[in-house]
Amino acid sequence: MADGYLEKHHEDYEARKAVWLRKKKHLPKGKREIERPDDWSL
Repeated sequence: MADGYLEKHHEDYEARKAVWLRKKKHLPKGKREIERPDDWSL
C-alpha cells in the first residue's frame, strides 16, 4: 500500500464527519408532544 493511505482516508472521514455534525446542529428540533386521548377511560 502507498504510504499515508490510511492517514489520508482518515482525514477525509474526519472532514466529512465535521460537515455532517455542523449540518446536524442547525436542524430544527421538533417538539414531541404526547397526543392525549379525549376520553381517558379507553
